[in-house]
Amino acid sequence: MSVATVRHTAHLRRVLLLGAGLLVLGAALMLLGLGIGSTGFESLFAARHDPVALQIVWDIRLPRTLGAWLAGALLGLAGAVAQGLFRNPLADPYLLGSASGASLGVALALLMFGGSAASAQWVMRLGLTGAAFLGAVLAVMLTLMLARGVQQTLRLLLAGVIVGVVLGAAKDLITIASADILQAIQGFVLGSTGLVGWSACAVMAMVGAVCLLAGWALAPVLDGLALGEATARSLGLPLGAMRAALVVVLALATGAAVAQTGLIAFVGLAAPHLVRSVVKTTHARLILLSALMGGLLLMAADLLARWLIAPQELPVGVLTAVLGGSYLLWLMHRRSARGGVA
Repeated sequence: MSVATVRHTAHLRRVLLLGAGLLVLGAALMLLGLGIGSTGFESLFAARHDPVALQIVWDIRLPRTLGAWLAGALLGLAGAVAQGLFRNPLADPYLLGSASGASLGVALALLMFGGSAASAQWVMRLGLTGAAFLGAVLAVMLTLMLARGVQQTLRLLLAGVIVGVVLGAAKDLITIASADILQAIQGFVLGSTGLVGWSACAVMAMVGAVCLLAGWALAPVLDGLALGEATARSLGLPLGAMRAALVVVLALATGAAVAQTGLIAFVGLAAPHLVRSVVKTTHARLILLSALMGGLLLMAADLLARWLIAPQELPVGVLTAVLGGSYLLWLMHRRSARGGVA
């Protein structure tokens, strides 16, 4: 057996072990999530003979925990695609303005239907998802228009930053003009899985399956771009069309997650980093592993948010921002220390 074959076998074993480990940990946290809530594990133990306890576990805790995993998986997948597309390890799924567009869509929906508690609850249950998703998609389309397509990555990146700033300012103006929607929009900006139900899980699962298959098919483009655009073109890859397809995957995955859970920071940025810190692999495997890692991260953060100050809850987006920011600071410190040693 050649040295190359041995290395390939060892690498494949590490990839499989990482994937299996993420799945096992995800299943364990899923089971743990069934027992975390205002009534604790009592509802879980009483679910067999108590219809109310069964409804709490089946209709509230299970879809919420599964929804957190699915939203995290979408963000992890989108993060791997964004970092490969922009050839920047610090790229995140919100770079094309989707987060600001979703926030603006929610603000407009709340303004349209009024800011009272009853109307806000109705909008959040029936119209918030559509408004957020539509806002995210329109923001990405505006970014593409400003960038004049996807041919130049730097122009696309700058256009996304500009769109994000302008739409974010527009959302702030709407919030200032109608202060009664402040609480509702703040809940969306901070991120929450509290309203995720079975229908939201179904939508995210379908979108996730489509994006995962598309990302897997387009992974060779990301591998080629990692070697430089000239190398990618020399391989005969139609970069224009494939870049556009990658942007669609990025926008669809991000929009679906944001529409259901609000703005949750750092999951899409940290998930690919954590995978690459364990194993170096091609983008096809990186996208799948990043989805598993993102699902695990957001589900763990959601469980912590529900448990730390129970029976009250922390906004899960705040928790991921604190944990993700701490991780990035540690990563920057480690890299600077290595540079100092070198």
